[in-house]
Amino acid sequence: MTGITTIAAPQNIEDLGIRQSFIEDLALKHIYLGGELMVDKLAAQLRLSFKVVNNIYDSLRRAELCEVKGAKGIGATRQGRARALELLTHNQYCGPTPVPLKDYVDRVRAQSVKNFPVHPALVERAFEHLVLPSRTLKRLAAAVISGTSIFLYGPTGTGKTSIAEGIPNIYHDLVWIPHAVEADGQIIAVFDPVIHKAEQKSEAADSDHRWVLCRRPRVVVGGELTAEMLDLQLHPVNRFYTAPPQMKANNGALIVDDFGRQRIRPEELLNRWTVPLDRRIDFLTFLGGRTLEIPFDLFVVFATNLDPAQLADEAFLRRVSNKIKLDNLNREQFQRVFERLCKPLGLEYDRSIVDDLMDHLTTEWKQPLRPCYPQDLLNHVLWAAQSDDRAPRLDREALTEACRSYFLAAESNGATTLQTGCDV
Repeated sequence: MTGITTIAAPQNIEDLGIRQSFIEDLALKHIYLGGELMVDKLAAQLRLSFKVVNNIYDSLRRAELCEVKGAKGIGATRQGRARALELLTHNQYCGPTPVPLKDYVDRVRAQSVKNFPVHPALVERAFEHLVLPSRTLKRLAAAVISGTSIFLYGPTGTGKTSIAEGIPNIYHDLVWIPHAVEADGQIIAVFDPVIHKAEQKSEAADSDHRWVLCRRPRVVVGGELTAEMLDLQLHPVNRFYTAPPQMKANNGALIVDDFGRQRIRPEELLNRWTVPLDRRIDFLTFLGGRTLEIPFDLFVVFATNLDPAQLADEAFLRRVSNKIKLDNLNREQFQRVFERLCKPLGLEYDRSIVDDLMDHLTTEWKQPLRPCYPQDLLNHVLWAAQSDDRAPRLDREALTEACRSYFLAAESNGATTLQTGCDV
């Protein structure tokens, strides 16, 4: 758990850190779009205390922008409806009240990913589903303790993506994520329910509900990544900003999968993040050119089957503090992977059958013992059994048929070779 389990809800407008007029404008949009609202319902939508929202309502009523609508609550006056429509042309944000940029920066720094205590048992538990040498586990633990960045590289199919996605499992505590941040009068939506996994019991009655208590975030970007995605995204219709991946990943991990194959050129991405990786701060740009400084407090994982030396210059590689090369398995490790996978699949593990498979892979088919092969071949065994409406069995016939379906055969100089492009 995080050291702070509750953020006290502000009881005065001054304590919110945002201009009162900004909050009044947001409240008026809620009232207009909601038709008629009770004050407590408006407070719930704004994620503010009843006391604060009641004061906001009094101010709007004195300005003749809203009025009591009988037992149904409050509604916008004609003047209020005109004002709300004008506000909606500027931006259509109608969500929880944002937190001020300063509060966001202070909170990110207070719950820094570098503050998490990493213990060997946590690392072993995070990767217990994989067969990894103890040397690799120790280097992964040291990398996470650094709270900076790591290059995972090596041949295709050696488990880079699986390891990268397992790194965030080391973290077991909770952090506060804001629904949105206000900076220079602009709104930046941060909380993303797809990325941020909220703690179900995080909303105590006296808590500041502008913040959501979540597991440390894990953000994965792949080949779809562009240069534009690394900056603030202004929705052309809604007219408010969405945080880029690295801001959503603050206090957690950002995984750049298949690094070098993104739509953004590797050198462009590396130049963009040279300063953030070095100084732990990032600069985002509003439409019009104004810049915003935010923390870059995340553990960045670059996973690639390309040579890092060909992707980045020496200056950038120095800033990526940890580099781990992942290789193919030896015969004993390959057996252990097969044995571990068979049990949950209801398959009877037979060491001699796997020995025969390895012989064929390494001698007849000239294939390395890639970590991805056991899971991929077992999937084919299960699919074939299901298509024949029979119980799956791990035998030589089933594995031979699985290999025929899985590998791409190519004729070369009269000899048959088999190739695959798997990567995990």
